[in-house]
Amino acid sequence: MPRVVSIYLSDLPIDRIRRADPAISPEQPVVVISRSGSKRWVSAADAMARKVGVRVGMKAAEAQALFGGLLMIDADPAADATVLERITLWALTQYSPIVAMDGSDGIVMDTEGADHLQGGELPMLTGIANRFRARGLATHVAIADTWGAAHACARAINREIVIIPPGETVRAVEHLPISRLRLPDKIVGDLRTLGFKTIGELSATPRAPLALRFGPEIGRRLDQIFGRLSEPIDPIRTPDLIEVSRSFAEPIGAAETINKYVGRLIVQLVAELQRKGLGVRRTDLIVEKVDGIRQAIRAGTAKPSRDIAWLTKLFRNRTEKIEPGFGIEKLTLVAVVTEPLADQQRSSSLVDDSAGDITPLIDIFGNRGQRVYRMAPVASDVPERSIRRIPAAVEQVVESWVHHWPRPVRLLAQPDRIEAIALLPDHPPASITWRGKRRRVKRADGPERIFGEWWKRDAELEAVRDYFVVEDEAGERFWIYRSGDGIDPETGSHRWFLHGIFA
Repeated sequence: MPRVVSIYLSDLPIDRIRRADPAISPEQPVVVISRSGSKRWVSAADAMARKVGVRVGMKAAEAQALFGGLLMIDADPAADATVLERITLWALTQYSPIVAMDGSDGIVMDTEGADHLQGGELPMLTGIANRFRARGLATHVAIADTWGAAHACARAINREIVIIPPGETVRAVEHLPISRLRLPDKIVGDLRTLGFKTIGELSATPRAPLALRFGPEIGRRLDQIFGRLSEPIDPIRTPDLIEVSRSFAEPIGAAETINKYVGRLIVQLVAELQRKGLGVRRTDLIVEKVDGIRQAIRAGTAKPSRDIAWLTKLFRNRTEKIEPGFGIEKLTLVAVVTEPLADQQRSSSLVDDSAGDITPLIDIFGNRGQRVYRMAPVASDVPERSIRRIPAAVEQVVESWVHHWPRPVRLLAQPDRIEAIALLPDHPPASITWRGKRRRVKRADGPERIFGEWWKRDAELEAVRDYFVVEDEAGERFWIYRSGDGIDPETGSHRWFLHGIFA
């Protein structure tokens, strides 16, 4: 069953204004003023303005009288739409092949077949909220069975993340206000005059009188929110996206036929990529069915590619997930993420230059939802800061570690607290107790003294760690350290920790 995510950018105009003018103080209340003729009202207000009593819909004069220091900026719908389009295009490359703008303040996307790449619905929505928050954008994210339900829940439920379980749409939306039904403001106002407050009350009313007075729009929106009427998402597209498609006079459905036409589309796509000197990193296959439902498959590569055989194999392994239903009437292949790729001349047709290339293996794991990465050195004496994750297929890094002391093959994410019996300040422990098991130290080497990076923060100005390599009676070797120099308590707590394990 398709699942739809709605991302509500609750303060988009405010966020755009603050990003465009960093000189605006975070403590300065900001409101956006819209106008129609001589009427001026508040169309957006930041958290500081809401604290002093300003609310959306309030007359501009009332808001100004309420708080004299209010920064009032005229609305710019065109600039807001440009920012929203840019954010939507970014979401297209990150989360799902089917992404579109949802009104003037949100994004909607179909995550069927894409949520497993993010670890499931909850990790996916949490990741979306965190990444938007990190960019200074206030969001409310909801997932439901239908576009209408996700849209309404993201805007009406005061939580950052809302997950409506499959089949629970009616229960989730029946108490929401009718203003979240995506109806014109005039119809919403008239319905309120008639006494309607919630979507449940409206859905329980006979359709005929409503249609006679308001037309078919109310019934259409109700059917869409409850899933009785399909509402396909038209994916966002820009002229710079390379796209090829094939429509069918007679719908297709057999797996062999699908694979045949997908292969032909890949040939066309690669020809266009080669003409522009590009390689594809992420490719989307959009399947449009006779009943108006869209299904999408996404395939990614670790490096830019124009390899027809490999791209065909990536999609052939995944087309079995396509459910043709009553038939497929159109296939579209889109190069969502591309990078420059120059032609390479092989030294000889008798020599396989790519014999040692593990990129195909990386692609297989990546398209299964596994995160594949490499560890690269970082110029830092502090062990946990001396490594970083990099993409698995990047070029060889030139930076290297300069340590002369041995380092463990496994470094713990967080050092584990241990108990140790040792003679201070410079002697290694005679025994250690780690996770309830006491280990007698048979051999030891050290100490290796590591100082804190005082130029990063004052707390590390006098910080010291003394590291030892110890081996127990069973032959297991560990990397442990004492916090502090063993004499001055200002240098550390003198507690012992296990930081790594040797092979």
